Amino acid sequence: MDYTSQAIWTAFALTLFAGLSTGIGSALAFFTKKTNEKFLAVALGFSAGVMIYVSMIEIFVKAKDSLVEGLGLETGSWITVLSFFGGIAIIAIIDKLIPEFENPHEIRSVEELDEKTKLRNKRLMRMGKFTALAIFIHNFPEGLATFTASLNDPTLGIPIAVAIAIHNIPEGIAVSIPIFYATASRKKAFYYSFASGLAEPAGAIIGYLILMPFITPVVFGILFAAVAGIMVFISLDELLPSAEKYGEHHLSIYGLIAGMGVMAVSLLMFI
Repeated sequence: MDYTSQAIWTAFALTLFAGLSTGIGSALAFFTKKTNEKFLAVALGFSAGVMIYVSMIEIFVKAKDSLVEGLGLETGSWITVLSFFGGIAIIAIIDKLIPEFENPHEIRSVEELDEKTKLRNKRLMRMGKFTALAIFIHNFPEGLATFTASLNDPTLGIPIAVAIAIHNIPEGIAVSIPIFYATASRKKAFYYSFASGLAEPAGAIIGYLILMPFITPVVFGILFAAVAGIMVFISLDELLPSAEKYGEHHLSIYGLIAGMGVMAVSLLMFI
């Protein structure tokens, strides 16, 4: 499958935007004394709605079409389903291997981190660095997912990039707060947080260099189905539980439905 240089650069720019939104979380941690929990609940629910809807309605269907075209109806359908759950298995294993407190997807508020990180400087610095490393491991598949979706269809890539950017903001808080308390340096804390966001464009670059030379309709279908699985798992395991933690149950669901609605309308606009 051939892609223009403009399509490749557009996909990379969207992935870079999604990844570096960790810097926004870092800035919010420094300048916000109280987390707006209701807004965060709606925003995380919205992000989950976008990702679930686009994964199940658009990405999964395109993956199946590619695999059926290359392998036939029965085999293509089976491989689509296996690839989807394979993507879920990959991100679930990554989640399991990273300790909960060092796992950036275990999202925390400014206040919670403020209380939990007033410990010895050496331990804090170590925790901050481990969190930054954990973000790289976690966000690598997200970068590949954003890049692949954007490369295939920029109209899909834009809402996906925005959704992932929203859920990366609290991750920036998770990295920057412990390092800030360890060093008393906002500059150093922001640097680590910002740099950790480079995991997603790194995932895009490595994925492009390794996979793109071998892309066929079948490989594309497998990759796209796995991407759908990764995004659904992130939404159900991380975004929705975090949204409910920060706000009322109904707020997170309203955000979820709003995200689905916006995604549905945006797809209809480009038919």
